[in-house]
Amino acid sequence: MEFENASNREVRGPEQLEDEPVEKRNALIKRFKTRLKSNIRFSNIWRETSGALGDLGTFIPILLALAYVNGVDLGTTLLFTGAYNVITGLAFGVPMPVQPMKSIAAVAIAEGPDRLTVPQIMAAGLSTGAVLAFLGLSGLMTLVNRLVPLPVVRGIQLSQGISFGITAVKYMLSNQNFKINKSKGDRPWTGTDGRWLALAACIFIILCTGPGGGRQCGCSSTQDDERNQQEETSSSNNNTQDIESLEEGKRKRKWIIPAAVIVFLVGVVLAIIRDPKTLHALKLGPAKPQVVRISRHDWKVGFVKAAIPQIPLSVLNSVIAVCKLSNDLFPEKSVTVLSVSTSVGLMNLVGCWFGAMPVCHGAGGLAGQYKFGARNGLAPVLLGAGKMVVSLFLGSSLLRLLASFPVALLGALLLFSGVELAMACRDQNTNEDAFVMVMCTVVSLSKASAAIGFACGMAVFILLRLRLLLTDRRIGYQFRFHESVGCFSVLVYTILGVLILSCRTVNAQRKSREYKILQQLPQVLSEFVFSGLHWIKGFLMPP
Repeated sequence: MEFENASNREVRGPEQLEDEPVEKRNALIKRFKTRLKSNIRFSNIWRETSGALGDLGTFIPILLALAYVNGVDLGTTLLFTGAYNVITGLAFGVPMPVQPMKSIAAVAIAEGPDRLTVPQIMAAGLSTGAVLAFLGLSGLMTLVNRLVPLPVVRGIQLSQGISFGITAVKYMLSNQNFKINKSKGDRPWTGTDGRWLALAACIFIILCTGPGGGRQCGCSSTQDDERNQQEETSSSNNNTQDIESLEEGKRKRKWIIPAAVIVFLVGVVLAIIRDPKTLHALKLGPAKPQVVRISRHDWKVGFVKAAIPQIPLSVLNSVIAVCKLSNDLFPEKSVTVLSVSTSVGLMNLVGCWFGAMPVCHGAGGLAGQYKFGARNGLAPVLLGAGKMVVSLFLGSSLLRLLASFPVALLGALLLFSGVELAMACRDQNTNEDAFVMVMCTVVSLSKASAAIGFACGMAVFILLRLRLLLTDRRIGYQFRFHESVGCFSVLVYTILGVLILSCRTVNAQRKSREYKILQQLPQVLSEFVFSGLHWIKGFLMPP
């Protein structure tokens, strides 16, 4: 046998050895092309274009507020976010959105002398991005995702969807001043930005898109999704040309109205009518990114005031909730918390150094793009290409045109994005799961904090499980020991983190009596954790 193996090795000449790297490279290129073809499908370009505009209801208002109030460069933000859209569309193969970090934006545009400067905003984005990249690459984000129960995730999604809906109704009923992030009187019924316009947009979107809901939560997929699945299956066969010709005939017979595209174009026309001088304000020329200089004081202020409130929101909504919703909507695409968390981190670690707005992925944006027709990575690629073209040709001169865009139409787009996100939570059929979800949602909305709602949801979930253990000791196979340990630990340390981060400054902490108590909390809670785990172990596995 050894002689035969040696003779086989001797047969391979130098030319064959040189061909091995070429074959590996060709196989790698072929695999890349196959994945790219699967991620970017031109099944219906109008539908994908419509879906690409589905999350503008949150992107434009926050971008305008940061540009007007804090001086964030519009052209640079459009350039980098456009590049992010293209890369995420090619990499994930799903309509993964790129949205502003809402908590950082809320702190940045707050009234009073505490408004953040551009270096402080960028420091907050860099800090948040570094934390998320570390959590993703270290595997801690995967561990957190395994420990968080589905009802708690659904509660975060439901609260975010309802919050979007409430904000959208405010946009449609009241005049908005994005510079101070407040409403200023009732919106008139008539005019180029009135309530009748918002009502007409809502009616048009309902007639074009229907109730939505998609294929998440075990629902049956629509005819369009079934056709896309057939296209993916048939792409691996040899007779793809005949099948594609048949599918093209089907697409020609069925016309899909791009609702978001029409609403956006109507908004652009109305913006020009409202302020004709916007056309003269447009100037040809690309955006010129500049490196932002961040001082030590900027790092401290940005991290304490903006990054700390943003990190739990990004972990829950920008990573865990996004992955869950993506896997519900697109089960054939595997989107992991490792890839999403790393993606959010890298986006901010690159763009914030040049003054681009801190961004993340969001479940609301994904639901909005899916609602208006996005079904693969083509939608974010088209949106990103459009942003980059506008940034390179018009730069920051587009700010005045966006400021004249009818807010009522943005409210209509945002409303259906929020409804689509909230509808993803209808798979909680049992009383226990629905109870946990609603409790998490109510607390999140009342305190306007996803972190506090998350802690409440985890506490209610564990209490219900402990109640189940006390009533039936045979339930050990349904609630395993490692699950109790993980949930209990996450709850305790979440409460500890919320208590510590509730103190605004170090000086205030040291002067207060509560700070001395907080200093003793880690030791007390650690003893409490170990005693609780010992009790659970003794209860589940009695001697």
